Amino acid sequence: MANQNDNGGGPAPLDIQTNYGGQAVIEGVMMRGSKALSVAVRNPAGNIVVHTEPLDARIYGGGMAKIPFVRGLTLLWDALGLGIKALLFSAEVAVEEEDEANEEAGAVFEGPVKWTMIALSLSMMIGLFFVLPAFIAGVLEQWAGFEAAFWGHLIEGLIRLTFVIGYIWAIGFLPDVKRLYGYHGAEHKTINAYEAGADLTPDSVARFPLEHPRCGTAFLLTVVVISIIVYSFLPPMNILVRILSRLVLLPVVAGIAYEFLRFTAAHQDNAFIRLITKPNLALQRLTTREPDTSMLEVAITAFEQVVRFEQGQKVTEGTQILTAFPAPEPAGAAVAAAELPAA
Repeated sequence: MANQNDNGGGPAPLDIQTNYGGQAVIEGVMMRGSKALSVAVRNPAGNIVVHTEPLDARIYGGGMAKIPFVRGLTLLWDALGLGIKALLFSAEVAVEEEDEANEEAGAVFEGPVKWTMIALSLSMMIGLFFVLPAFIAGVLEQWAGFEAAFWGHLIEGLIRLTFVIGYIWAIGFLPDVKRLYGYHGAEHKTINAYEAGADLTPDSVARFPLEHPRCGTAFLLTVVVISIIVYSFLPPMNILVRILSRLVLLPVVAGIAYEFLRFTAAHQDNAFIRLITKPNLALQRLTTREPDTSMLEVAITAFEQVVRFEQGQKVTEGTQILTAFPAPEPAGAAVAAAELPAA
């Protein structure tokens, strides 16, 4: 159960354990709980377009979600699909006029384009961050003639880490990505404020930190570190077998990383846990920017929709346009660690 927050006329406690995560999208934020997701995007007219839909109960409430290591793969796969759908929606809204967005924005949430985008995204990520480092390290290992496979695995891990950090740092100079990182910061601040039991107003949320222990950036760094540990148990091998082993063991690495992130996010009150997660929080400085008030309004709008759905309140499913930022209700009590790492 979530902790209750008795502060007079303040937040009403949740009656169920609720898990929240999110992702920045084009001119907006996607928020998700254990029952629903909501995407809020600022359209060219300055209004907030919101799309809310329930999540697949078989994935988020079924037996698979309770099996350690297996649940991570299932939830991460679905999270990737949800993230791409949210990006497609935000792209549609961000370039459409108000009336066209209202009619067409929801359409991009369905169709084979989602699976094509997932396949392309996975291929690019695996190729850049796993296959290429494995190939480079394999060539260096053979050239240097390492007697111990461990050194080759360590070099591969360092190359992979360099690629991840370098990619995140480099794209951060693009103007559009800077705004995306601003919305990422708004997402973190909103969830941090809610977990602290604070009111969800822009002025209140703005005071909270940019970092969050459940961030997807933290997941990437965790995957890199755990891959070094897992691959260090492998014997020397030629380049082709080396690459194939990375692909085969990638689900294992991702499953372990998910459980590690889940555990550390749930035990931030432990000094040692806070110490070992400091690199994760530090890396988030590359993927977040201080959001402005309009960004915070969008993030709060998306989050409020999800919270109302989780609490059984009446929520308009589908797409709607808000011509003014709604006065949010007081925040709820602190929530539990997220089932999915946030973006």
